[in-house]
Amino acid sequence: MEQAKAKTMVVAGVMSGTSADGVDVAVCRISPALKVGGVPRVKVLGHVGFGYSKAVRTAVLRVMEGGAVTPAKMSRLNWRLGEIYADCVEKAQEKLGVKIGLVGCHGQTVFHEARAVKVLGGAVRSTWQMGEASLIAERLRVPVVSDFRPADLAAGGQGAPLVPMLDYVMFRSEKVNRVLQNLGGIGNLTAISAGAGVDEVMAFDTGPGNMVIDACMQRLFGKAFDRGGAVARRGRVISAVVARVLEGGYFSALPPKSCGREEFGAEFAERFIEACRKAGASDADVVATATGLTAASVVDAYRRFVWAHLSAAAPMAKTEFVVAGGGAKNGALMGMLRGGLEPLGVRVREMGELGVEAQAKEAVAFALLGWLTWNGMVGNVPAATGAGREVVLGKVTLA
Repeated sequence: MEQAKAKTMVVAGVMSGTSADGVDVAVCRISPALKVGGVPRVKVLGHVGFGYSKAVRTAVLRVMEGGAVTPAKMSRLNWRLGEIYADCVEKAQEKLGVKIGLVGCHGQTVFHEARAVKVLGGAVRSTWQMGEASLIAERLRVPVVSDFRPADLAAGGQGAPLVPMLDYVMFRSEKVNRVLQNLGGIGNLTAISAGAGVDEVMAFDTGPGNMVIDACMQRLFGKAFDRGGAVARRGRVISAVVARVLEGGYFSALPPKSCGREEFGAEFAERFIEACRKAGASDADVVATATGLTAASVVDAYRRFVWAHLSAAAPMAKTEFVVAGGGAKNGALMGMLRGGLEPLGVRVREMGELGVEAQAKEAVAFALLGWLTWNGMVGNVPAATGAGREVVLGKVTLA
């Protein structure tokens, strides 16, 4: 990475994921590499999480699920989210006692379609992240980098996942293979063999993370999520339902690949609940089966794609499987992951053991990506997204 002119900056990374449950702000000090050919240095100064109000979450989910929403309401939501992000960064800055110089704001993904569809006589792939960056820049009086996905998509990539750059910068090891698994609304992983170069990184979305679990909890228990996996622990996993879902085309498709609510949103959840009911599932069984689906899809992805990749690149190295995101707090899900992965000789760890709070990781990633963009450096990993070339990500809004 060319960093000759880059400077150390305090950067706020802002992330609101596909679960649409709130905003994470990670404040980081990011510095250029110490030597030519090295990677930037990222120090996490602090992380603060904020929940969306019920009304905001409902509005966001309605757009994400394809509900009938007027252009006026979508425009207003875009600007309201910008205000919310500005509020969150201001509060994080005050709480942590730091002054930021740059914001990297992912925004709220409300639509992501990496596969081309026919539109008005042409083939179109598209992505859309809401949250007006001009409001953030004006309120905080610092530059804002936003809208990271389109540049990679335009270069032929999936526009996702974008976290692999952080994974490579912070967690690559000379001695062990590392698989970095994030469990937000969608699950995604980055596989980095011992001593790998950035062009050897494998990354893709594994399928549903918390999305289907949350939908089942809302539908059956009137709660936003299964705290600690308590409900899943009371139920039994309907293995036949999980097996049928894993026969779907997404899971067997070769990486790079990405998914979202278009594949695993409200319509999928309704069909999933119905399939569980036909198998005689109780409400707790449905949640347990949704949890089992997430775990099984991750283990299946490791067996199907990652194991061979790591074995070929570093056959003698041991493998660590490091889990981040809200799903890392779900004890039932973590137990299922350990049960599926540890017999394969994989050590399962939580992100906090490597010095980054599990919930903060994606926000840290967008702090780094914002810094890279501000300094004119590439932020995508073509080996992960499938892009035809490296590109500088995002759009810069000046204060």
